[in-house]
Amino acid sequence: MRLPYIVPMQRRHASTALAASLLLNGARAQDAAPLVDAADRGDLAQVRRLLDAGAPVEQRDSRGRTAVLAATAGAHLAVVQLLIARGADVNAQDPQRDSAFLLAGASGLTDIVRATLAAGADLKSTNRYGGTALIPACHHGHVDTVRLLLGTAIDVDHVNNLGWTALLEAVILGDGGPAHTEIVRLLLARGAKTQIADAQGVTPLRHAVQRGQERIVQLLRQAGAR
Repeated sequence: MRLPYIVPMQRRHASTALAASLLLNGARAQDAAPLVDAADRGDLAQVRRLLDAGAPVEQRDSRGRTAVLAATAGAHLAVVQLLIARGADVNAQDPQRDSAFLLAGASGLTDIVRATLAAGADLKSTNRYGGTALIPACHHGHVDTVRLLLGTAIDVDHVNNLGWTALLEAVILGDGGPAHTEIVRLLLARGAKTQIADAQGVTPLRHAVQRGQERIVQLLRQAGAR
């Protein structure tokens, strides 16, 4: 009598691993986001081909990014402009709460910020720190971006989750150099309130004094700061 065939343990493990690999590859294929991938690479021709073939403009990749957000992350202005022209939502946020508008502001991508503003950027939208596009632009010293945003109706005195306004962030996280000094000047010219203190009750002037930011101290005092 013949004994039933028994698959050796190693072969059974190999079969299981192969099946798992096939399932994983299948899942990856289903999760593929060719439009987002092309936008991330800045491949304008491929983005156009995919859109013309019917790819959804709000397609998301495994990281939850839309194509316009991926293009913004790569600073691909032409791709961003094409996607916007095809109806991309510049306010769509990923799980980190980045949108094309917010990321462009934080990154100092002024031309992309301008494009998103023209496409209906939500000035009240906030990032994962509860800050508007203006606050990280001030933090990173992006003078041109700050100047552009201050020409809109954005709230110059918005307070983020850290308890900081754009003015506080420019002082606390800035280096007191020419860029941050100019940003403080622009904020004050726009009417930023100098008396709004941080969560510990420390005002922008006191922060600037503590950091030896002499020119900023002068600007704040001229604006009536105490």
